Amino acid sequence: MATSDIGRLLRLQGDLQIDFIDSAALRGNALGDPSQRPVAVYTPPDYDPKGSKRYATLYVLHGYTGDVAALVAGRPWETNVVQWMDRLIDEGRMPSALMVVVDGFSRLGGSQYMNSIHNGDYATYTVRDVVDHVDRRYRTIASEGGRAVLGKSSGGFGALHLVMTQPGIFGAFASHSGDTNFRAASVPHFVHAQRELEKHKGDIAAFVAAFEGKHKRSPAEYATMEMLGYASAYSPRAAERFAIDLPWDAATGEIRDDVFARWLACDPVEMCLSKRPELERLRLRYVDCGRRDEYALDIGARMLVQRMRTMGLEVRHEEFDDDHRNVGYRYEVSLPALAEVLEAG
Repeated sequence: MATSDIGRLLRLQGDLQIDFIDSAALRGNALGDPSQRPVAVYTPPDYDPKGSKRYATLYVLHGYTGDVAALVAGRPWETNVVQWMDRLIDEGRMPSALMVVVDGFSRLGGSQYMNSIHNGDYATYTVRDVVDHVDRRYRTIASEGGRAVLGKSSGGFGALHLVMTQPGIFGAFASHSGDTNFRAASVPHFVHAQRELEKHKGDIAAFVAAFEGKHKRSPAEYATMEMLGYASAYSPRAAERFAIDLPWDAATGEIRDDVFARWLACDPVEMCLSKRPELERLRLRYVDCGRRDEYALDIGARMLVQRMRTMGLEVRHEEFDDDHRNVGYRYEVSLPALAEVLEAG
């Protein structure tokens, strides 16, 4: 099988193809985001599209502000997730498998891979449109036991959310520094967002337009956009642009308990308590986080793991000496762990 230009550029032993799919689940969304999305598919060196062998597939979800291009981009002195996969297979440290990088970007920076009347149905897009495309076009093991899902930060949240809300699609997950424990991770940023929006008289559309028009944005502006992105996933109000409920009072900044309750219902540390059957069916539950995570996600990871273990579920939990950023080297641990529990072709 000939190596594509992208595969050669990334110096892969296997190959990387970029497909495009038109997702019915994303059509007509309120933000006007495109329904046609790129899907990056890595195939290992021994992949033969006309052969008899079938392969397990690892689905990768990027973090907030990420997209497919960012996740597969090559950078000096760094190894992206596709390059890690290729290296581990080439060195015999994990079985041959396919990898699929899913695009979950939205105008507000990310979708959290959730179905939302505001953003569009990103969960359905992932588990139906992307998975169906890959199973039709590539030699996959087209069953729950042949698929895993993983991601970092919002991608880790997405992996957790999908295995708990869309059972029967993925047989294992890995969450690297995944969004959890919103009380500690999100609440400290509410005040920055309230102050920034106040500069625009509380007008979300005006803030977004100003944000998009800038060449450089402040940390507070990024935090504001992030909170808007979360609200569009956790507390959408209507299928109209920027019709989202914010979990704080626009005038005073006081937390609105009724809206924040909707956020907490999406928090993996809360959701897991009612999702034992969905979690029990998984072959591997993998959670890790840096001990110096700026969003206190290491505390959220500990809470999540403890709650799952209290339910009698085995969880592989690891902590490491790092913060939230540039921790892609953890794929060296999770990718083999996931591939080894999936079915072999």
